[in-house]
Amino acid sequence: KVLWAVLVTMLGYASSLPVGEDALCTAEELAKYKIIFTGKWSQTAFPKQYPLYRPPAQWSSLLGVTHSSDYSMWKKNEYASNGVRDFAEKGEAWALMKEIEEAGEKIQSVHGIFSAPAISSGTGQTSTELEVHPRHPLVSFVVRIVPSPDWFVGIDSLNICEGDRWMDEVSVDLFPYDAGTDSGFTFSSPNFATIPQDTVTEITCSSPSHPANSFYYPKLKILPPIAQVTMVKIKKSQLGLSAPFINLPAKSNEIIDTIS
Repeated sequence: KVLWAVLVTMLGYASSLPVGEDALCTAEELAKYKIIFTGKWSQTAFPKQYPLYRPPAQWSSLLGVTHSSDYSMWKKNEYASNGVRDFAEKGEAWALMKEIEEAGEKIQSVHGIFSAPAISSGTGQTSTELEVHPRHPLVSFVVRIVPSPDWFVGIDSLNICEGDRWMDEVSVDLFPYDAGTDSGFTFSSPNFATIPQDTVTEITCSSPSHPANSFYYPKLKILPPIAQVTMVKIKKSQLGLSAPFINLPAKSNEIIDTIS
C-alpha cells in the first residue's frame, strides 16, 4: 500500500483518486438523475402548532451537492458549518455555496452543485437534475423547514453507486433535524442563539423532551416522515431532453393516534 501510494504521487494522480466509501465505484463515467423532493408536512400529519399564517408551513429551496467522501455538507452529531447555520436559520445560501466551492477548489472533492425551487406550502413537489461521477458518487442536500428556528431536512453523503453500476432509483424518507445553532422550541420561536453551539441532532417525537416542542408527540414511537426524496436515473436516450416532471404517488404519513 505504501509503495502504491508513492507511485501514485509520482505519477501526479493523487488528487484525482477516490478515497473512502466511494473508492469502489467503477460505474460508467457519468450519470444524470432526476431528483424529486416531496413535502409531506400537512396539518393532518403534524397537527401540533401547525403554522397556518405569518408565514404558513412551507419549504425553502433545495441546495445540494455531488461529491466524494473528502467533503461533508453536514453530519448528524457534528457541528454545523456557518453556511449550514445561515441556511437552516434564514434560508440564506451564499455562505454555504462559498464553502462548497472552496472545498471543490482545495481538495477537488465536489463535482457539482444543484438546486430546486422552494415549495410555498407544507405539501407539494419540487425537482431538478444532478450529475454524479465515479469519483464523486455521493449526494448531499438541505431544505429548510419554514417557519422554524434552525430546522431542516436533508441527506448526508448518500452513495448512489453500487460497484460497477449506478442505481436506477432510490427513495428516502426524511425527518426533521435541528442545526444546533438556535434554541427555539416551536415553529414560530424568536431568534435565540444557542451558546455554545450544539451539534446537529435529529428531532423526534420525544426529543427534545419538552411539551413546548412542536414535534413532541409522546404517544408515538416515531414521527411520520415529514418529506421524501426520490432520485431516478435518466437513461442515455433521454439526455439532452427536458425530463418530464414525475408525479410520485404520495404515501400516507398521517398520525393515527389521537392527539390533544
